[in-house]
Amino acid sequence: MSVFASPRFLRNVLIADAASGAATGLLHLVAGAALAQWLGLPSPLLVASGVILFCYVALAGYLASCDPVPRPLAWTLVVANWAWVAACLVLLLGGVIPEPSLLGKAYLVIQALAVAALAEVEWACLRRAPVVGWA
Repeated sequence: MSVFASPRFLRNVLIADAASGAATGLLHLVAGAALAQWLGLPSPLLVASGVILFCYVALAGYLASCDPVPRPLAWTLVVANWAWVAACLVLLLGGVIPEPSLLGKAYLVIQALAVAALAEVEWACLRRAPVVGWA
C-alpha cells in the first residue's frame, strides 16, 4: 500500500496544513502592521488573509478529526490551497499592489511553494485513498 493511500497519512497532512495555517494566520493578525512595513504588502490585506486562514484552519482541523475524512470537503481544501498559490502569484507578478519589498517577494514565493506542496500531497492522498464512508 502506498503511503498516500493511508488515511492516517492524510490526517497527518491535514494537521500539518492546519498548524501552518494557524501560525501564518496568527502572524498576520498579531503582527500585520509590522509585516506590512517589512514586506511591502498592505496591512489590511495581511489582516484579511489572517481571518481567511483561521476559517481554513477550522475546516482542516475538523477534517483531520473525521474518520473517514469526508472527501468532498477535503477536495475543497485542495482547491483552496491552489487558490492561495494563485493569489500569491498574482500579488507577486500581477501589479495588483504596489511593489512588494524583496523580503515581501521572498515571502510570497515561500508561501506559494509551501502551500503548493501541501495541495499536491493532499491531492495525491485523495487520489490514492480507498473510497469509504463519505465518498
